[in-house]
Amino acid sequence: MSEGTTAAVPAGKRYYWEDFPVGSVREFGAKRVTAGEIIDFARQFDPQPFHLSDEGAAKSLFGRLCASGWHTCAMVMRMMCDEYVLDSSSLGSPGIDNLRWLKPVFVDDVLSVRLEVLEARPMASKPHVGLMRSRWEARNQHGETVLTMEGWAMFGRRAALGGET
Repeated sequence: MSEGTTAAVPAGKRYYWEDFPVGSVREFGAKRVTAGEIIDFARQFDPQPFHLSDEGAAKSLFGRLCASGWHTCAMVMRMMCDEYVLDSSSLGSPGIDNLRWLKPVFVDDVLSVRLEVLEARPMASKPHVGLMRSRWEARNQHGETVLTMEGWAMFGRRAALGGET
């Protein structure tokens, strides 16, 4: 391959597209959610009463302070970064599909993530890039699924660096 073809593939990373075969599953995370984090996020990005105070939440359908769904997504993203993305050849994502907030996330919930690879293929127009479609499930400490989403990610291929396929 020409030098320009592989320039976007980060070298020296632990995980490449080849490390995410179809059917593989990763489980990770143990993120305890605090009231301060919920309120701070809500003040900046989703200032609905049930995300801002116990009083506002008491008058809502939720009955008590709960995290914004967008905050839950952000916490899941952080756990993904800590688990593998920051040590991978990640080249970003073209988007997320089928995002669902199934249960509220409350103060002191402990979140974990299950990632399952659903599909993987080289990108037709850029063969040094591998595409991976996966499904994420975030669960609370009771094993209840609070969030699901599916989406595509782009990773550099080890093969593009002259390694194994």
